[in-house]
Amino acid sequence: MAYEMEHIRLGQSIFYHLLQKSILSEEEEPDLFKAYVENEDIMALVKSQGEIADCAIERYGGAIYIMPHLSNTYLGFSKAELKRELCKSGATDKDYYLSQFIILTLLVEFYDGQGSRCKSRDFIKLGELQNIISQRLKAGVSAEEEAEETEQAGLDYHSMSEAFESLRSEDRSSRKKTTKEGMINAILDFLEKQGLIVYIQEDEMIKTTRKLDNIMEMKLLNKNNYEQIMQALGMSEKQE
Repeated sequence: MAYEMEHIRLGQSIFYHLLQKSILSEEEEPDLFKAYVENEDIMALVKSQGEIADCAIERYGGAIYIMPHLSNTYLGFSKAELKRELCKSGATDKDYYLSQFIILTLLVEFYDGQGSRCKSRDFIKLGELQNIISQRLKAGVSAEEEAEETEQAGLDYHSMSEAFESLRSEDRSSRKKTTKEGMINAILDFLEKQGLIVYIQEDEMIKTTRKLDNIMEMKLLNKNNYEQIMQALGMSEKQE
């Protein structure tokens, strides 16, 4: 299929903008957004470039996003890179899985996957998040011990709990990844750099961005995915 040169130019401009910003919003780039939404050829060109770059190009409401596939370690992050970003020096796999559990716990606190609006709260305080993480790990260890009797596999709560309890506890502002507070702060800083949360450090307050709200609402948080998350966390429904 032959494309018009102007369509090719616009498609490349849109894709390059996504590579730079990871988001193309109708508010900030109305002309490029309109070109993508209203012209099937331009949309096809951008999506094709995304496929070649091992990414998905998705529109949610008034924004277009580029989302690297899990196998994409060039535009995304490898496991080793995430360890360096989120965990203490010399981190093991159990430290890495703990970091992913913390992120998952944060998401579950903001989104309950039910009703017409999946977002269930507007903010969470750092201290509350840390308490919830600790409580969920302890509950998971207990549930894991019961599951071992019935030979039901699940998350390795014992290892994650050991990794969490091996970290020292200091004041909330700690930036040392060898502390509970420091590791959580490192994760929050990372998520903020990705444009997924707003972390107001002076108030110890965490809020989500429109980008994360859109992704959770439209892509990740369908009923099946939500039930899988709840099952992985050892909960049949969202616990307060």
